[in-house]
Amino acid sequence: MGGAPLDRPVDRIDEDRSLTTRAREGDAEAREELLAHVHRLAHRYARARLGTYPAASELSADVAQEVCMAVLTALPAYDERGVPFEAFVYRIAAHKVADAQRAQARGPVTADVQGPAWPQGRVSSAEDDVVAADEASRLRDVLSTLSQKHQEVLILRVAVGLTARETADVLGSTPGAVRVLQHRALAALRDRWEVQ
Repeated sequence: MGGAPLDRPVDRIDEDRSLTTRAREGDAEAREELLAHVHRLAHRYARARLGTYPAASELSADVAQEVCMAVLTALPAYDERGVPFEAFVYRIAAHKVADAQRAQARGPVTADVQGPAWPQGRVSSAEDDVVAADEASRLRDVLSTLSQKHQEVLILRVAVGLTARETADVLGSTPGAVRVLQHRALAALRDRWEVQ
């Protein structure tokens, strides 16, 4: 699970700050671009956290919409205070995911809606589908055995793609501590994957 670091260049972070500032000041185009970015981040985060729930794709889409609405509502009063905008978004997303999890625990169980009637791209075989579903299920099972902090850091760093600094801001930690936590989480995940 190695490879190139996920840290974004400094100019991209400055670009995000400029976009946030312009959106907050009423620039409609900047607000639209910012909300598209927020939706992508929130949806990836929600899918990673809610993947095992019934109707996970619809639930994740709903959570992403709720995050966008909450961000849009809070945007005029948003004050950076040295914390990246994405940390603000992920705090909202974490609360919305928790709300969705509680609602799912209380509500009736629904079935996943089928995808499009016609295949999109390469058609996989039934065997490929079974193997992929089995591996995804196995990964979720192994991931669920990790501590909550290990799960969160892996989701934010690997599934969502936040930098170590952004993840640290979300978790209220330091980038160095996030890297150590990620290293330990990946090692634990690797060990448990091999045992299973």
